Amino acid sequence: MVLQIENLFLRRGEKWILQDLNWQIEKGQNWVLFGLNGAGKTSLLNLLNAYTFPTKGKISVLGMEFGKTYLAERLRKQIGFVSSSLQQKFHQGDNAFEVVLSGAFASIGLYETPTDEVRNKAISLLENLGCIHYANRNYETLSQGEKQRVLIARALMGDPPLLILDEPTYGLDFIARERLLESIEKIAKSPNAPTIIYVTHHVEEILPVFNKTLLLKDGQVFASGDTTELITSEVLSTFFELPVSVIWKNSRPLLSKDQLVGK
Repeated sequence: MVLQIENLFLRRGEKWILQDLNWQIEKGQNWVLFGLNGAGKTSLLNLLNAYTFPTKGKISVLGMEFGKTYLAERLRKQIGFVSSSLQQKFHQGDNAFEVVLSGAFASIGLYETPTDEVRNKAISLLENLGCIHYANRNYETLSQGEKQRVLIARALMGDPPLLILDEPTYGLDFIARERLLESIEKIAKSPNAPTIIYVTHHVEEILPVFNKTLLLKDGQVFASGDTTELITSEVLSTFFELPVSVIWKNSRPLLSKDQLVGK
């Protein structure tokens, strides 16, 4: 079991951020975590990475149960985490290659001397993700799409059993988005691929490799299960509280708002 959450609650002050959350992820599954802004996605990700801990309930990630042992540092070394929030944390002057190398040590910045094996692995990942040609450029000068590719390469340096992609296409134009999605699909289909949690609020980003979906609404699980059964006109109209239509094309969903009759 990659992830097991049972009856989880999270409170900040007097407000419940997450309520009665249940979620199980088995090895070999790839999940979409889908929810609108304010649904509680970021709070849930902070829990998975052991940046925060539940108010009550059980959570176990990669066999490590929260509260049983001190697991934060050990757990984070086994999770590849990609988020735009990381982009501001890297040191000015670090180039793309150095950022990727730092992933081998789960550090922000490169403080250890990488071996030839680590360097070769970083080069291979940069090549596979199509960013070897800007490996020597300063990370801060890269485009948003280039930065995201570098972050994914960094996340894969430790061969993590779990890869979490938090809104990875944020700020990308259509072409850059589709190219990045192609790379993500390639990773998901590769031998010994990690389990992937793909976080988004855009239906059209759901790739065929994401066979499971959890719909999160107002801090609660609205529904979870097979993607093709949940990403439908009927389910999403109820989820959004707005009439919508879902059309599947090339094994990917497209979403549009239905025309309202009358005023």
